[in-house]
Amino acid sequence: MTITLPDRVSQSAFDGSRLRVVMLVDLHDGAQKRFLEAYEQIRHHVAATPGHLNDQLCQSFENPSQWLITSEWASAPQFLDWVNSEAHIDQIRPLSACIRTTSSMRFNVLRETGERVTGGAVQQAPRLGDDLVRHALTFTVRPGSEEAVAKLLAEYDPPSAKVDDTTRLCRTTLFMHGNRVVRTVEVKGDLTKALRHVARQPEVRAVEEAINPYLEVERDLDDPESARVFFTRAAMPAVHHVAAHGDTARSRPGEVTRHAVYYRARPGRGTLLAKFLARQAEAAAGDTAGPVVSTTVFQRDDIVVRLIDVRGPLGEDPVAVLGIRGPRKAAVLDRLLDGTAYRPPAGARQPAQLLERSAMRLVTDRSSGPDA
Repeated sequence: MTITLPDRVSQSAFDGSRLRVVMLVDLHDGAQKRFLEAYEQIRHHVAATPGHLNDQLCQSFENPSQWLITSEWASAPQFLDWVNSEAHIDQIRPLSACIRTTSSMRFNVLRETGERVTGGAVQQAPRLGDDLVRHALTFTVRPGSEEAVAKLLAEYDPPSAKVDDTTRLCRTTLFMHGNRVVRTVEVKGDLTKALRHVARQPEVRAVEEAINPYLEVERDLDDPESARVFFTRAAMPAVHHVAAHGDTARSRPGEVTRHAVYYRARPGRGTLLAKFLARQAEAAAGDTAGPVVSTTVFQRDDIVVRLIDVRGPLGEDPVAVLGIRGPRKAAVLDRLLDGTAYRPPAGARQPAQLLERSAMRLVTDRSSGPDA
């Protein structure tokens, strides 16, 4: 069954529709045979993953080093569970050694002609967005190093916003919660191009090297495999974005501020928590009297971050900010949150106390103009 989403939702992993994943791969010279052998070794393991429907491997007849891998999944959450797993990292390791560059895109199925695929549904209507792609990265630093890391991340010069004529880095915001770092990005154009552009900038490379000694999980940015595994584990996809329309979205300059709220789900309930918060975000954006202007929900495993643009002080309406407005919503949130991370349990707290505990510390918030 397809779930109908409000037209102000521009992105959602929770509409129940099938997902088509397209990955364009450019191989190292002479690696075609090794790449095909590696693909043969893993494709049946991937096919046994819950939610996987089918996949195809194609080779360009114009350029033998270019390959295309497409796969179809019953739903986006099932794909994200797999792509964020340690099993995925291990499975694709032999393939990665053959790859020079890769670009991955993910699409919900909207219409189809021909034989119907078993499993999943189709997206009911096209979503209207603001032409921005949203993504986040998260990692942890050694306890006790938080202030040193925050200082390094706050003081470096921002990279050039323009990637090329079609891609631009629009906004980067960095938060911390304890020893966890979360960097959110908004990109107009190609996300993969933008992330590679940022990684190549000298000022970014310098600060990444400077924080290396403080990381809980070691990495070597000069080793492509080490860097790939680190950033694969750090990826935190945006699974839902909703913005207010009409008068609710109109604000004076400086009236709206950006914040982030950190949620730690009970083991195995991260997707349920993200879906719950997505539904509450829709309700908050539809409240013309409320403070929430827009919300993006990011999720990786049992870590969920709610990025929110709020009119007025953050703590003025903690119920709306936390996403627990309405009967029994606080009790539902309590059942989804990891009790060891929220003592006493969330349900025993006042909303203001829970918000104080969950609100992330803003380190930097940088925006670029349209011509930057």
